[in-house]
Amino acid sequence: MNDHLYRWRNKEIRKQVAVIDGKESPTLILKNAYYLNVFLRKWLEAHIWIYHDRIVYVGSKLPTSLTGMEVVDCTGKYVVPGYIEPHAHPFQLYNPYELAMYAGQTGTTTLMNDNLPWLYLTNREKAFTLLEDFMKLPVSMYWWARFDSQSEINEEQEIFKDEEVQAWLQHEAVVQGGELTAWPQVMRDDDRILYWMQEAKRLRKPVEGHFPGASEHTLVKLKLLGVSSDHEALSGEEVYNRLSMGYRVGLRNSSVRPDLAKLLKELQDLGIHSYDFLTMTTDGSTPAFYENGIINQCIQIAIDSGVPEIEAYMMGTYNAAEQFHLEERLGGIAPGRVAHLNILSEVNNATPESVIAKGKWLKRDGQLVEQNIEIDWDKYGLGELSLDWQLTEKDLQFSMPVGLKMVNDVIMKPYPITIDANTEEITNSKDESFLMLIDREGQWRVNTIIKGFTKTLGGLASSYSLTGDIVLIGKSKSDLLLAFSRMKEIGGGIVLVHQGKVVFELPLQIAGMMYNGKMPKLIEEDKRLKEILIDHGYQYEDPPYNLLFLSSMHLPFVRITPLGIIDVKKKDILFPAIMR
Repeated sequence: MNDHLYRWRNKEIRKQVAVIDGKESPTLILKNAYYLNVFLRKWLEAHIWIYHDRIVYVGSKLPTSLTGMEVVDCTGKYVVPGYIEPHAHPFQLYNPYELAMYAGQTGTTTLMNDNLPWLYLTNREKAFTLLEDFMKLPVSMYWWARFDSQSEINEEQEIFKDEEVQAWLQHEAVVQGGELTAWPQVMRDDDRILYWMQEAKRLRKPVEGHFPGASEHTLVKLKLLGVSSDHEALSGEEVYNRLSMGYRVGLRNSSVRPDLAKLLKELQDLGIHSYDFLTMTTDGSTPAFYENGIINQCIQIAIDSGVPEIEAYMMGTYNAAEQFHLEERLGGIAPGRVAHLNILSEVNNATPESVIAKGKWLKRDGQLVEQNIEIDWDKYGLGELSLDWQLTEKDLQFSMPVGLKMVNDVIMKPYPITIDANTEEITNSKDESFLMLIDREGQWRVNTIIKGFTKTLGGLASSYSLTGDIVLIGKSKSDLLLAFSRMKEIGGGIVLVHQGKVVFELPLQIAGMMYNGKMPKLIEEDKRLKEILIDHGYQYEDPPYNLLFLSSMHLPFVRITPLGIIDVKKKDILFPAIMR
């Protein structure tokens, strides 16, 4: 592995030291920078010397000669560390490469990423080689090691066997265990996951939880079991309780839960004035939510909410680095840190006018700097989706007595089906539609009815789902067949059909899960998808999340999974999947 990309080799360190002795020249100097010193919590004026991808000096001195190096006068500017997204799901229609490069443009130069799609979509050897490709990006890409599938799948024991989880935990690019969605099993009797949690802690890697609405009793037990942090607090009081127990807390501002301003106000009302154990996260939002950036927007909300400016920047930089024990590498402007720097025009405007990542300009004076780096997805078996089977009318049999009723984008309740689903179209209901989850390999299917998705849409087919299997939703069986056929033809993606016509298609050329194109274009497509679904009666905020979480067992109350329709709390299979 190219481990020098996570720690410098002796030869490189000697050259960095030689810069201080005047035997080597810096590659870039930011002169007269008014910078945030996170250790003193002060704005100080200094010259910042950078040698390739590392900061080597911050102080009052300049080299005796400034020839042969780039010198930028930062008089009147403010320089802060590159922002850190501590909880990224880099596969919400976009792909990790495009998300990283797009995030960097507005100052988020480090992302801590979910590894779940690599567990489903490729093998460990290819995944680790892919991680090495990500190491070469100017944006720093770190990863989690998942302990559970977040759903109920047939291959659970094979994917999450000890050998695989241990290999991920020990990888140098992996900085935490989790997020832990299978915490009820751990609390009950799952010593296998508990062992992995302890291994993560032994490796000095924190364990992140996923505990929405958890009681004090539950939170105390999970702290004893080894959990370090959580990002699921829904109120200031819940944040307060987690902080009082020693949890690090990620304040969420996502497309499903844009809670940050509310949480900060409630914390201020509770008398919280110390922000050391707080970070901020967008929690894998869908593309349109990122139109104006990522962590820069969170910092801006914090500043606008009355958080002292230095504390707002600390939450988006040093606090996150410290959470992952990376504070000597990231999150600060000081000798030895990675050269991730944001240059601001005003101290209270968190969106930088210039961005430096690993010593390279990503944006300069408002203009993007082309990077000429690509990821060869085909090399890892992550090309277009190729299905060697066809959906037939025989598959479209819906006789299940229990369906899924939407409460919002992500919460589903069971409900008794009263309509006659033995028909070509569902016309006698305003908001009920056929729902099918079908195996990517064509081996099994689960058929039921979903209530509350849309009132009129004929058919939707999506290869974008939590488990990578195919989701079909719609009121017309013929439209469903056409949507599936078109989705298959374009190599995976999301297709909408109404009255026999394709009205929207979004190709997801990377394994049927991720878009292989620029973020601005994807943002426009995401908006258009939502507009069309809303026109057909979708009444919530984020339909891509709805498609993703239909199978997600960490959300109440009932889910459609590869094993069948399952009661989340009891883990009972209400109706099993049917073999085709």
